[in-house]
Amino acid sequence: MKRVSAVLAALLALSLPAMAHEIPAEVAKSPPAGAFKAVSGLVKLPDFLPGMGQLFVDPASLPAGPFLAYDHDGALVSTIYMLPIKDLNPDKRFDDLAAPGGNVDHVDVYYNAGHPGVEEPHAHVVLWHVSKADEKRVAE
Repeated sequence: MKRVSAVLAALLALSLPAMAHEIPAEVAKSPPAGAFKAVSGLVKLPDFLPGMGQLFVDPASLPAGPFLAYDHDGALVSTIYMLPIKDLNPDKRFDDLAAPGGNVDHVDVYYNAGHPGVEEPHAHVVLWHVSKADEKRVAE
């Protein structure tokens, strides 16, 4: 229960500062500016992942991210963090995680057993920049 409370506290810390601004132009459309690279070009994954979208990450920020997720039209829909389960303990902190996508409408957290690029079990922390109804933009 303490682990869940710590994750929820981290989510609030992530989402509250992000609510103060709109989506910055440098990340609003795919591909984002800067050091972000298409995840499909870094590891063996499809270019578009149903439920997540097209992902971009700065390789230097792995494994946690942030990963920027875009819909089929290249519009940013979410920022995703992939936090290793082994690091969700009292000895490890994830401070000052950025929300480069701006406003956060809602947050989802779920377990993932691992996949190419982030092989170890981890928690997906998804900062949605679109409404719950607009999540369908990345459903397929």
